[in-house]
Amino acid sequence: MKSDGWLTYARRVDSPNYDARPDGASAHLLVVHSISLPPGVFGGEAIEALFTNRLDTAAHPYFATLVDVRVSAHFLIRRDGALIQFVSVHDRAWHAGVSQWRGRSRCNDFSVGVELEGTDTDPFTLPQYDTLAKLTQTLQRNAALTDVAAHSDVAPSRKTDPGVGFDWRSYFLALAASR
Repeated sequence: MKSDGWLTYARRVDSPNYDARPDGASAHLLVVHSISLPPGVFGGEAIEALFTNRLDTAAHPYFATLVDVRVSAHFLIRRDGALIQFVSVHDRAWHAGVSQWRGRSRCNDFSVGVELEGTDTDPFTLPQYDTLAKLTQTLQRNAALTDVAAHSDVAPSRKTDPGVGFDWRSYFLALAASR
């Protein structure tokens, strides 16, 4: 990772949907999300368009629910394992919303958000687990990452992702194998 918080091995797509972390805040929590746009459809440019405020909300009926939505994650991992970075890990991406982790609210202040292309119910791919493990190790070495949680863990009354399709055992095995 470069000193500016951008990974050298991720494709960079700048999102305008971020701001500065509060003074003294650093990212010690990785929040795992899942996303597909439209729901259940993989591939295409809709996720990148959403995170960069370029989504054509008339292109699909579901997209009409996203009018004026301004969100981002630090990272997106595609089904083939490709890694895209939208926001520097030094900045606050807008991914967790109203959230709490271990008694502390506003998880965006102290977390890195990673979206896995998928749904709450479909299995994720081995390349996604491998990329997530490599990313986790990079963040542990360079950004003081100590915790990992599901979006549903930090916002249980609102969110269900990454859902039953995410196999925590496969993730932790990939993490152990990549050490």
